[in-house]
Amino acid sequence: MTGPAGSPAGPGARNWRPGSATCLYTARSIRDFGDGFVSVLLAVYLTELGHSPWAVGIVATAALLGSSLTTLAVGLFGRPGAQRTLLLAASALMTATGLAFAAASDFAWLLLVAFVGTINPSAGNVSIFVPMEHALLAGSAQARDRTHLFAIYGLTGAVAASLGSLAAASPEWLGAAGWTRLEALRAMFLAYAALGVAGAICYALVPRAASAMPEKRSFALGPSRAIVLKLAALFSIDAFAGGFAVQSLLALWLFTRFDLSLAAAGGFFFASGILAAMSYPAAAWLSRRIGLLNTMVYTHIPSSLCLIGAALAPNVNLALALLLARAALSQMDVPTRSSYVMAVVTPAERAAAASVTSVPRGLASAASPALAGALLAAGYSALPLVICGSLKIAYDLLLLRVFRGVKPPEEAVAG
Repeated sequence: MTGPAGSPAGPGARNWRPGSATCLYTARSIRDFGDGFVSVLLAVYLTELGHSPWAVGIVATAALLGSSLTTLAVGLFGRPGAQRTLLLAASALMTATGLAFAAASDFAWLLLVAFVGTINPSAGNVSIFVPMEHALLAGSAQARDRTHLFAIYGLTGAVAASLGSLAAASPEWLGAAGWTRLEALRAMFLAYAALGVAGAICYALVPRAASAMPEKRSFALGPSRAIVLKLAALFSIDAFAGGFAVQSLLALWLFTRFDLSLAAAGGFFFASGILAAMSYPAAAWLSRRIGLLNTMVYTHIPSSLCLIGAALAPNVNLALALLLARAALSQMDVPTRSSYVMAVVTPAERAAAASVTSVPRGLASAASPALAGALLAAGYSALPLVICGSLKIAYDLLLLRVFRGVKPPEEAVAG
């Protein structure tokens, strides 16, 4: 069976100019740089304010839940062709979030800001920005180039996030210059706010014509509804699993399990981010040879096994080595998954499909960080990672079984 996407690009593609893609890539890089250091520092900041690992998990849950609900509202009720305006509004929200977190200390206030703001504890593709960017990017490419385009999009974000992780050591450098630890951490959230302004400048440079959408309302599902809902359900399993090991909690695990320093953690997440970035073009290359679905599954299962191994590792060196091996494989499903969703729906449904598959992922991932934080607080340090890896393997096997026969148009023609 073949997905219903027969047209290689949406009607808005004729208005797309190459500079627009560059603006989106740059904005993604700026945002992910901020997410990279915030996801590492979030647990440190909350701990410095006197909050427990369970509280870290609760804040992460609130952040993911709020982002998902906002994305759902944008996807279902947003005005067609308004992606550029919505991206500008989201950038303003990012700036407000950084300022509010820098001024906060009370847990209830932090929880509220995490819920309504853009704090991303996963340093990944969970963001209100993503569905709008996906819809714009998908309309700019021919079918044969779509996965490559998403690979570049992911590559630029991953490199920026890894550099952001390296910048997470900045509080230690500022401490050497006489800053208190809390002052240095708050300065990083002010930097996050400034990055929101820089991202808004990039979105402002995207021509209004780039947001042109089909006359038919594009935020509603049509003939692809059954496919999209099945994908959303399966992606939710993967996301729920991933919530047990979001980057903020993984950093907390490294701090508590192995007493890793902030600089060492930043260096590790930098290395893992670079490996993840290298995997994006590798995923595009591999998908042309074995298909999008096979690339998603056959790289994801080994990465989950590495995560389980790291959870049970007796020393820090082995744990870090397994986590780096996981980083080299775990993100290869990201550009292929995005490309697959855009391929198996009609062009008019792409924005809705991006939101409907993204939102359940966010909602599902929001449930698990609080559980992981509770397990860490109770002393079950390995269990969150083992649960994460095991559930992800189950997801991969289900995905392969349910969608083995649903091929993108380019693979159906090649077959």
